[in-house]
Amino acid sequence: MAKVSPIQFFRQVKQEVKKVTWPDKKEVNQTFLMVVVIVAIAATFFFFVDQILGWIVRMVFSLGV
Repeated sequence: MAKVSPIQFFRQVKQEVKKVTWPDKKEVNQTFLMVVVIVAIAATFFFFVDQILGWIVRMVFSLGV
């Protein structure tokens, strides 16, 4: 791989950043909302799974006493 001077490197970075298609405000808001909803669903699911598994473990240990 060829060595590139720092100045040339930053010029190339600047050229590449100009090619990026940035999302508009509506797309950012929709994506943010989807992430929040999915995280809330996952958190609720894992909360209930944890409660059920905890109940099962308590039942198993209470039978051994």
